[in-house]
Amino acid sequence: MLDKNVSKLINEQVTKEFYSAYLYLDFSNYYYDLGLDGFAHWYDVQAQEERDHAMLMRTYLINNGEHVTFEEVPKPDKEYKTALDPLEMGLAHEQAVTALINRIYKAAKDVDDFRTMQCFDWFVKEQGEEEKNADDLIKKYKLFGGDPKGLYALNQELLTRVYAAPTLVL
Repeated sequence: MLDKNVSKLINEQVTKEFYSAYLYLDFSNYYYDLGLDGFAHWYDVQAQEERDHAMLMRTYLINNGEHVTFEEVPKPDKEYKTALDPLEMGLAHEQAVTALINRIYKAAKDVDDFRTMQCFDWFVKEQGEEEKNADDLIKKYKLFGGDPKGLYALNQELLTRVYAAPTLVL
């Protein structure tokens, strides 16, 4: 059985991961409206990853005898003025998620919950990758997005992103 606080934090994170998926789908919708289907596709894949994170955490709770509660997932309320806005918001969001994952990890560490710490080692590593990917995308957009040919090439590159299901064993 998990510590009550650790269980509560993971339960809350499940909802936050579903919110991340909603947010990224909102980014995707924005890019589809702009005609940037590669950027849209990139965020469609990102949304799938976030849904998977929520489901992994749900499974972890269930496997540890915990009741899973779903809270209301808020509607994304972001407004975008430029094509760079969602990219920068995405990085800021990933940084906020990293802080939430670290909070869960610390709560588990504080009660010597080594099983949760081992599980969340994967999420800590994943967040490092998420932040790097978001930052790299911003850098590429700043380098190439101002030139129509460069933007086209970047958009085409983003269309090649392939979804890979997580390999975390719970």
